[in-house]
Amino acid sequence: MSSQNFLDSGQKHRMTNQRQVILEEVQKVNTHPTADEVYGMVRKRLPRISLGTVYRNLEILSTSGLIQKIGPPSNQMRFDGKADNHYHIRCVSCGRVEDAPVETVDKLENTIREISDYSIVGHKLEFIGICPRCEEKRKSFS
Repeated sequence: MSSQNFLDSGQKHRMTNQRQVILEEVQKVNTHPTADEVYGMVRKRLPRISLGTVYRNLEILSTSGLIQKIGPPSNQMRFDGKADNHYHIRCVSCGRVEDAPVETVDKLENTIREISDYSIVGHKLEFIGICPRCEEKRKSFS
């Protein structure tokens, strides 16, 4: 178990074994899993962990900046192991979320910083559309 500490909204948290496993599982996939999916992945390594423990630790990891929480419009919150600023694409049909292949994140943030009087601390941008699987299904029913 690591004794590494990290801050979450001013509170100091210890990097427990459970937290470390949850972090590793979220970071090793690029599917932006829901909490239930993370729970399924983590249970393979920690069979006795509860769903509530996974939810609490995902919240702590996201508020500390170690992972990203990607909010609804779909019915479930999703989590991203990449904590840096980057864009997402969400399928409006199935809710699937992927990283958008865009590399101009800093340029957009700097532009907004220059033309506004805000102190920009970050940003989130999400494109919405229909994923290839759902588009194929839609075409087959037409």
